[in-house]
Amino acid sequence: MSDDITTMRLVIAGRVQGVGFRAFAVREARALGLKGWVRNCPDGTVEAVVSGADDKVKTFVGKCTRGPTSAQVAHIDMESVAPPSETDFVAKATL
Repeated sequence: MSDDITTMRLVIAGRVQGVGFRAFAVREARALGLKGWVRNCPDGTVEAVVSGADDKVKTFVGKCTRGPTSAQVAHIDMESVAPPSETDFVAKATL
């Protein structure tokens, strides 16, 4: 396991709203012990900020490329950001 902490902002595009993507992201992130949040955006994307061990964040991103069964992920834009204030991984209200 990596000791390096990574924090990434993901903007997930495709058919990702109305398919349980936020619940999927919360479940997967918590299983990996990650911190952060996920929310729907008005433009139809899902935004997430995820923080934790580098290898676990990479695993989470990989899971998000597939998403839940009904999702169709077109692409994910990623950037490094400051760590979130959350001590767990939570779903936030739509922007």
